Amino acid sequence: MFPPGNAHLGDALAAYDARRPEWWSGLVGSFVVTDTDLGSVPAGVPVSVVLTTGAGAVEGVASLAARKGLTLAGLEVAVRDAADPVGNVRRIDAAARAVDLAAPLFIEVPGSATASWLAAVDEVAACDHRLKLRLGNVDHDLVPDAATVATWIDAALDRELRFKATAGLHRAVRHEPEGGGAHGFLNVLGATAALWDGGSTTDAVEVLEQRDGAALTDVDVAAARRWFTSFGSCSVTEPLDDLISLGLIEKVVDTQ
Repeated sequence: MFPPGNAHLGDALAAYDARRPEWWSGLVGSFVVTDTDLGSVPAGVPVSVVLTTGAGAVEGVASLAARKGLTLAGLEVAVRDAADPVGNVRRIDAAARAVDLAAPLFIEVPGSATASWLAAVDEVAACDHRLKLRLGNVDHDLVPDAATVATWIDAALDRELRFKATAGLHRAVRHEPEGGGAHGFLNVLGATAALWDGGSTTDAVEVLEQRDGAALTDVDVAAARRWFTSFGSCSVTEPLDDLISLGLIEKVVDTQ
């Protein structure tokens, strides 16, 4: 379950529920779960559901969430047809419209910013959905470099597409874990701000590669937050600790 990482469903739900009274609970969004585990989530939990298959699963997920009284906060689905990504986006959109989906729909379009990728992103925008960007991978060789990420964000902003980021973003600032580099969510936010303010992808790459957290704390990110709406993380405490250490939020100490 995400969060907190690949935990057993029961453990993940208990951890999610335990966060509700915490002072930082507002920083945590919905409970992210796969469609295959949705049936085991109790009523009252806001869920964002990751489809493990394709457009054909949309109807079943929407129906199950409604029957169980779950608040569907989002639906996430990846384009699976590499030969026809535009057509795949249209099929996903048709499935969402067939059930009158009210929750935001995030569509992941794998690959680099080729003509076919851009055409699929055009279709996501035309259908008024949102984009999901995968910025990490268990195989470090498959982690997109800063130039690729900058191009993705630029394409999203050019189309006024809201997006979320996922995979590997448990630290605020770019760092070098064993095996390769990992993007920081504050870098992504700063790069989004730079591009939205008229900067180039070269400017965005510079921000994405910044390893000095102090250099990222003065960025005006208010406008960027309209477009970069959220990120997925295997941890809640690590992003929180980073934000506290950078002075971006103040830790609340319970004196009772």
